[in-house]
Amino acid sequence: MMLNRRHIRVKVMQTIYAFKGSASDDLTKDQKFLLFSIDNMYNLYLLIISLLLAVQERAEQDIEKKLKKHLATSEDKNPNRKFINNQVFQHLRDNEALRDKLKANRSINWDLDSEYVDIIFKAIVKSELYAEYMQTRTSDFKEDKDFFVDMFKDIIAPNDKLCDYIEDKNLTWVDDMPTVNTTILKLFRKLKTSTAEAHFVPKLYKDTDDKQFAIDLFRKTILNVTAINNEISQKTKNWDTERIASLDNVLLQMGICELQHFSSIPVKVTINEYLEIAKEYSTPKSSIFINGILDKLVKEYKEENKFNKIGRGLV
Repeated sequence: MMLNRRHIRVKVMQTIYAFKGSASDDLTKDQKFLLFSIDNMYNLYLLIISLLLAVQERAEQDIEKKLKKHLATSEDKNPNRKFINNQVFQHLRDNEALRDKLKANRSINWDLDSEYVDIIFKAIVKSELYAEYMQTRTSDFKEDKDFFVDMFKDIIAPNDKLCDYIEDKNLTWVDDMPTVNTTILKLFRKLKTSTAEAHFVPKLYKDTDDKQFAIDLFRKTILNVTAINNEISQKTKNWDTERIASLDNVLLQMGICELQHFSSIPVKVTINEYLEIAKEYSTPKSSIFINGILDKLVKEYKEENKFNKIGRGLV
């Protein structure tokens, strides 16, 4: 599973932030955009996985080129194939379910963007990690996997040129990269020699409830925005509304919507989630401001018995 509820909240936040309509408008178009931008994370996952396979091909071409050299050295004639024979590469290549997904995705074509395959391949070959790994010619599964995890974590995922390329391909992918890279890293770490094919075609959502949560959170926040904004203005009378960061406003709207309309989500979970998102996406003081407002509202709701939370320990 690629997405957790926090990722979903971030996607809803981005969609509401970009929303230019009003509660009376037809929300279908924006809801479609929300679900498309979530689904599109899977395309990013496939793009990065296919890059790894393109790097392996590039390494094979490198060996073949050296073999054909007019003045080939003994090393050129007897190359170390340890990198291209890495068992993690083999798992990716032999995975039919993954191959089908990659084939079906017409937007992936590393032949057209081979310079980025080159950039990553050269960065790997120049690294100490690679030099150390290639000191021997054979390896067991554990060594292959450890090398692969470190290569991905330290060389590929943080590569600036690759990040720029991905941002150019799709603007929403910038925020998706950490989530997708973390998912990929987890998959590599959990890989065993006996791992099933489904391992490399993870689900996007944990279950249908999570997809419904994304739709409900978006729609209920927009449809109740007038009443929610009224609650915010009651609690921010000493604040100039112009001074409240617009992203903070969106996070408050979503937080209040969750407190009021999502009976099965514990109050603590809602508050913690929005504080964490604020720390990551908004201003340095945002989380303190949001915490203050939500805290006041929670106390008020408890006093006035306004909560409709179901289950023990939810308030």
